[in-house]
Amino acid sequence: MESMLLELFVFLAAAAIAVPIAKKLGLGSVLGYLVAGIAIGPFGLALIHDIEEVMHITEFGVVMMLFLVGLELKPALLWRMRLPILGIGGTQVVATSIAIAVIAAFFLPWQQALAAGLILSLSSTAIVLQTLQEKGQMDTGAGRSIFAVLLFQDLAVIPMLAGLPLLATLAIDHGGHHHEAALFDITALPGYARTLITLGAIVFVVIAGKFICGPVFRAIASTGVREVFVAAALALVIGTSVLMIVVGLSPALGAFLAGVMLADSEFRHELESDIEPFKGLLLGVFFITIGASLNFTLIGSSIGLILAIVAGLMVLKWLILAVTARVYKMGRQDRSLFAVALAQGGEFAFVLFQIAKSKGVMPTSTIDPLVSAVAISMFLTPIVFLLHDKLHRAEADEDSAQEPDSIEQQNHRVILAGFGRLGIDVGRFLLTAGVKPVILDHDVSNVRILRQYGFEVYYGDATRLDLLESAGAREADLLIVAIGDTDRAKRLIETTQKHYPNMKVITSAANRDAAYEMMDLDVANVFRETFGTALDLGQAALEQLGTNPYEARRLGLIFKKKDHEMMPELYELRCEKEAYLSFYQQRHENLKAVMELDNPEDQKAVATAWTAKNPEL
Repeated sequence: MESMLLELFVFLAAAAIAVPIAKKLGLGSVLGYLVAGIAIGPFGLALIHDIEEVMHITEFGVVMMLFLVGLELKPALLWRMRLPILGIGGTQVVATSIAIAVIAAFFLPWQQALAAGLILSLSSTAIVLQTLQEKGQMDTGAGRSIFAVLLFQDLAVIPMLAGLPLLATLAIDHGGHHHEAALFDITALPGYARTLITLGAIVFVVIAGKFICGPVFRAIASTGVREVFVAAALALVIGTSVLMIVVGLSPALGAFLAGVMLADSEFRHELESDIEPFKGLLLGVFFITIGASLNFTLIGSSIGLILAIVAGLMVLKWLILAVTARVYKMGRQDRSLFAVALAQGGEFAFVLFQIAKSKGVMPTSTIDPLVSAVAISMFLTPIVFLLHDKLHRAEADEDSAQEPDSIEQQNHRVILAGFGRLGIDVGRFLLTAGVKPVILDHDVSNVRILRQYGFEVYYGDATRLDLLESAGAREADLLIVAIGDTDRAKRLIETTQKHYPNMKVITSAANRDAAYEMMDLDVANVFRETFGTALDLGQAALEQLGTNPYEARRLGLIFKKKDHEMMPELYELRCEKEAYLSFYQQRHENLKAVMELDNPEDQKAVATAWTAKNPEL
């Protein structure tokens, strides 16, 4: 007991120290966990010893992660994703398995080569998903394709588990090997019986998740005892995992299926919040054990071989992934991230190599270097992500160094600087209203995409005087600044005021502080980007709660009017913190009374709000 508590303390302390440092350095939490594992492992400070036993426990973090992934995937969504899952995922696994097997066949018997190809075709679900979530790239095109491949790989573990023993009958004849005790050993049953039991287990998980878990969780929730609900959630994940293990399948598959079946449940968010802390903790310790499991003695004695395997594996997978991405017509940036993200070995390789060893498929002398290579490739993945991000930024900088487009003078009255999140909607509105502005944008990739949609957008930095001149600033009546970068927007406004003092300026501001900075430049028309959306959301919320649409609109208009009146006063007090806070709090407390329309001026504003003459109030 004392030893177990001490090891637990070492793991948690290492994570608490290493991860914040790694995050501070911009390296990501996964790399922090891996470095912590090396530091406390047998080849570091030797604070932990039985790595394999700990890894068996912490692999459950991967299982919990896939349960949570399943909760995010409703069956209907999973069905819609069937083509990328089967298409992109199937192509990657089959092509990678064949390529690795063909190369390995020059050095190993074909059975071992095929086993190595299948196992090494898998990527790290844990590291890749964790990294994509930290970077906020899960909902991108590349993120969805990466997830589809990882999901197919997890599903592919099932036939791999079933097929590996078949290769042993053709490869290595193993002698005395003892099996771990199990609740029920189906290996002694005939093949048809094993198949029926396996299919029955999957069907049971699906039926239980669809029809049984809901009433059970409702009954538990009715008790109002939160810890019992947490216990039931953990029991669900552990139970499905044990069932899958008993029938010889991946425990992660059972957890994933259970999650998918509960994705439409009213308890979905409660389950997520209960499981998330356990998943995060176990997953972090899992990464630590990977770092600690690196056998530096073996690596040192076979450094050339292992590094060659690592390089060959990651380069080969990268090439296959890049070709696959091109075949499925991903964008250039998506192809780059897709290929980089999945070029490593996966955590299921440790499980499959262990089975290959126990079933006599591959000898220890072959497996050990491959296991080390997989661990090193997983360790390198966060670093490769960082290099990819830096290279991507360098390409963006190179693109930004491109010469601006030449603009044909057409005597436009309006210049629109910035055609991103906000500018594109402003531009569309003006174009449909019959006003054709000169549109400038500094993001070359954005310009390329927008031109494909038919927009006439010119690439260039609007803060440059020569570009403003060629855009017709000397004759233009109005400049609309929709640039998200406040500093660049201020430079553009200052340049405009200096060289084109007669041109009116309208600008956006990311928030109230940015609005104050624009007001410092004497810009009269400053619009906060989020303010209008906040009003729209608030009005929609009132309507959903039963408020009459006109009443909701009336309250929104009054609020907008009073906020507009308050801005100059807040601007004058912005450097006096106490006075600013006092004034702000006072106006906020009086807001409810203000919106009751006791003021005749407010009544008049609302009365004319619906006329074409006063659209802004």
